[in-house]
Amino acid sequence: MNKKAVSLLSGGLDSTLATCILKEQGIEIEAINFQTMFGCCKDDAREVATRLGVGFTLLKVGDDYLDMIKNPKYGYGRAINPCVDCRSYMFTMAKKWMDQMGASFMISGEVLNQRPMSQKMRDFELIEAECGLEGRILRPLSAKRLPETEPEKAGIVDRSKLFGIEGRSRAELLKLAAKYGIENPPSASSGCALTEKPFAEKVRDVFENRPDYKRWEFEVLKTGRHFRLSSEAKVILGRNENENQYLISLHPEGTWLLEPEQFIGPYALVVGTASDEDLGMAGAIMLRYSQNPRPQSGVVRAVQNENAKTIRVPHGASEELINSLRIA
Repeated sequence: MNKKAVSLLSGGLDSTLATCILKEQGIEIEAINFQTMFGCCKDDAREVATRLGVGFTLLKVGDDYLDMIKNPKYGYGRAINPCVDCRSYMFTMAKKWMDQMGASFMISGEVLNQRPMSQKMRDFELIEAECGLEGRILRPLSAKRLPETEPEKAGIVDRSKLFGIEGRSRAELLKLAAKYGIENPPSASSGCALTEKPFAEKVRDVFENRPDYKRWEFEVLKTGRHFRLSSEAKVILGRNENENQYLISLHPEGTWLLEPEQFIGPYALVVGTASDEDLGMAGAIMLRYSQNPRPQSGVVRAVQNENAKTIRVPHGASEELINSLRIA
């Protein structure tokens, strides 16, 4: 073994501390973060790596990540979060990078029993076995409560300088933050949109209604208001000018882009096979979210590939209809 390691750095307090602890022992560290369909690397992860003076690499997950979320081997948490499967996926990606850079082991900020879905002892053991990383994932915050890892056995890492933190209390973590000069440590957070029930409903909606889904259909889930018009079509409304511009620039082939005319309101992207009735309903929702003074009727221009049509909207959608169509 050598003194080179890959650190899974989220930018949160735990992974930052884990990286600090091993850097203090003279370990050469390359930090990595992951870009998924549901959000990119946190800017603070890159900033933390720069501040600590370690390398940084952003790894982009493949489309098979969606297959894992749709059919997790070890099930979901409270929302649509397959935490054990997801951690296995990430560690498997990280292992390829570790082997490529010639590192010997991995650093993780996980704390034993901090999270019920993926940080129990049996979860750690299961994930390591799934990834072929038995004894090579070092969790310095909880190391003294865990079996000795290979770098500890080899004398590369001094176990006496590691910690035995367990559970959800942040008291010891905040003491360590002060020790390492980490000012204004970030609040505890899952950092994962899949643990949020409203967002999980949007993900499920795509899985259930779009069997031939594309990657961008998940990348757009954090943008706008989402409404299911029918089993074949849904509409996404921009909530502000930035989101309107994003929908305009995205506008994938086969989708309808709806632009308000004669009133000021949101742009909309209609995904799926939309009937004239669906487009009319989308226009009514756009009118409902138009700016005050809200007009009683309006006109919407709809464009799909080389086709364009004008849709007259006699009135805005009612609150009852809005609520019945809202996905989340």
